[in-house]
Amino acid sequence: MKVAEQLAYLGRLHGMSVPAAAAAVATWTERLGVAGRRDDEVQKLSLGNQQRVQLAAALVHDPDILVLDEPFSGLDPLAVDIMSQVLREQRDRGVPVLFSSHQLDLVERLCDRVGVVHRGQMAACGPVEQLRAGGPTRLVVDAPAARDGWTAGLPDVAAVSCEAGRTVLELVPGGDDQAVLAAALATGPVHEFRRRRPSLTELFRHLVSAESAA
Repeated sequence: MKVAEQLAYLGRLHGMSVPAAAAAVATWTERLGVAGRRDDEVQKLSLGNQQRVQLAAALVHDPDILVLDEPFSGLDPLAVDIMSQVLREQRDRGVPVLFSSHQLDLVERLCDRVGVVHRGQMAACGPVEQLRAGGPTRLVVDAPAARDGWTAGLPDVAAVSCEAGRTVLELVPGGDDQAVLAAALATGPVHEFRRRRPSLTELFRHLVSAESAA
């Protein structure tokens, strides 16, 4: 089927009148950047345009709730921005939006609550900031004169990354960050020393590795 025909058909399936379905098709194809594809066959579209049409199909009948599977897959950055804005607008007008995604930077930006699923089980669930606050503490240390391995003898920490004197460490709960600072100062000047909450991506890695180890 052609894009406009399919979207109108889906609208009619949800009880819309012919004029209302046509108006909704015009609105959403324009909004999602596929107005010029209304007369194209859906299967001939690029993956990104197919994703846009799928979102239009979900929105055309003005749903009470949105459940989406990987809605950002295959989208270019401009399309991601458009899709993100549409989902925010739906949320702001009171429509619950539930979606799955492996693009955790987008999840972190968009979602109020997140569930992390691993091996078919819910590994963590809650507001994004609450999950990040409960994750492992990271220390960011910029000690340009420090040699590789300068943290090797320190208790309660593990080096996550080290590049050009900038080291990211993971501190165990109750670990002494002042001991880390003293060790960093012993190497020379310290330009930066701060705690940082883990990103959602880092939290996911931590949860998955912990589950796998168990």
